[in-house]
Amino acid sequence: MQKNELAARYEQAAAILPSRLRSAALALPEEEKAAAEELRLRAGRPLTVLLPGGERPLGAEVEPEELETLCDLATEFSRYAAAETIREGFLPVRGGFRVGLCGTAVMKEGANTNLKNLSSAVIRIGRERKGVARDVVPRLFPQGDFINTLILSPPGGGKTTLLRDLVRCISEGGEDRPPRRVALIDERGEVAVMRRGAPQMDVGPHTDVLDACPKALGIPLVLRAMNPQIIAVDEITVQEDLRAMSLAAGCGVGLLATIHAGGVPELLQKPLYRQLLEHQVFRLAVRILRTEEGRAYALEELPC
Repeated sequence: MQKNELAARYEQAAAILPSRLRSAALALPEEEKAAAEELRLRAGRPLTVLLPGGERPLGAEVEPEELETLCDLATEFSRYAAAETIREGFLPVRGGFRVGLCGTAVMKEGANTNLKNLSSAVIRIGRERKGVARDVVPRLFPQGDFINTLILSPPGGGKTTLLRDLVRCISEGGEDRPPRRVALIDERGEVAVMRRGAPQMDVGPHTDVLDACPKALGIPLVLRAMNPQIIAVDEITVQEDLRAMSLAAGCGVGLLATIHAGGVPELLQKPLYRQLLEHQVFRLAVRILRTEEGRAYALEELPC
């Protein structure tokens, strides 16, 4: 995206805000609009924008009623239709945005059924960066076959952005490789940003998206139902995820996943991820590096 396009995405995200807060958000300089990653609302605190250097207050203090108005605007005044995702703590919004929510959980039989008395919200400014995976994809098919791959970076490093573009490129195919059928388990709704059954982000023509489903449940489901060649997931976090991916690998399906880690040494320090390497489910790692010119991608073979 060009700088003016990035700033335009910020302005589209700000349009979700109640009018008073929207005015404060739109007063941000153009260059900072282009770099902004999130807008954050906390009741009784100033509206803030998350920039690469951290959060910055935008002056306007958020009133509790404005969090309710934000939900109405995000759901186009149809909260009932969004009840399933609200209880999961987020809202997919037209245009490819996602609103995260915090408040009081309404519990019933040990499960959260709703959120009330909203206290915080975050508007993630999802931006497609088509082409970031262009030079990475060929290296995942060294002999024409896909190598199971992990994407590594600390939080906020751009894992989801790279994963999305890798899925798109693999699904589209290229001059030296045919399109692959990809099943994307989008548990948090941040990769494809599904809205009423349609992805708002481009994840490719041969990609099937299972939205808002835990990975441990979703992986066996798509194995049975969709006959994928590659399964992609965002953020491996629990033992159950590992078991499901080991099952898929045993069925001959390729795997593409992200993990919060700065590199392989950090993986080896954590028992869950050390076990992942011991099982040799994944053979390649893509590390995301921040440089003065932007993000760079380094590939390395994982230890056997």
